[in-house]
Amino acid sequence: MVEEQLLVPLEMYLKAGLHIGTKFRTKYMERFIYKVRPDGLSVLNVQEINKRIEIAAKFVARFKPEEIAVVGKRENSWKALNRFAKAIGAKSFAGKYRSGVLTNPKLDGFTEAKVVICADPWPDKDSIKDAMKSGAFIVALCDTNNESTNVDFVVPCNNKGKKSLGLFFWILSREYLKTNGVIKSDEEMPIKLEEFIEE
Repeated sequence: MVEEQLLVPLEMYLKAGLHIGTKFRTKYMERFIYKVRPDGLSVLNVQEINKRIEIAAKFVARFKPEEIAVVGKRENSWKALNRFAKAIGAKSFAGKYRSGVLTNPKLDGFTEAKVVICADPWPDKDSIKDAMKSGAFIVALCDTNNESTNVDFVVPCNNKGKKSLGLFFWILSREYLKTNGVIKSDEEMPIKLEEFIEE
């Protein structure tokens, strides 16, 4: 793939390890795997990752910020989720997700999300169940060991690394703001990439 067609330079994807999977592979995720390294780790296809991030970004950009919720139970995702929510004005559930917050208007923090983006379908399964009940569209970051059951759109990527999650949510924020005319260039991004990545 010509580098100009990528959302960010190839080097950024590789440096963040967005393409590095696990030693475990589910049947669904096999089609996104480029190769298996000698140490047993799967390597995801960078072009496929890029293509799916682009599709997800264009889709998410059609919704108002208050209609978007991001969920991540794993601590590695918290900073990236919160920065994404702050950058575009979405609702973030970093850490413990309270069951029913997407379905029960009587609960504090109730959110009528039309799109739910979850960092990992396994630990975030409660939010996926609620999103299904509420009719929200589910975008999930899936590593090679994930199942895609009940997920509407899969973005294959390393969903465990802080750098890979930071880069994904930075790109998603940038594309959302560009598509909606809030910013015109990367230089105008209100939150820099470094702030999405927790060291």
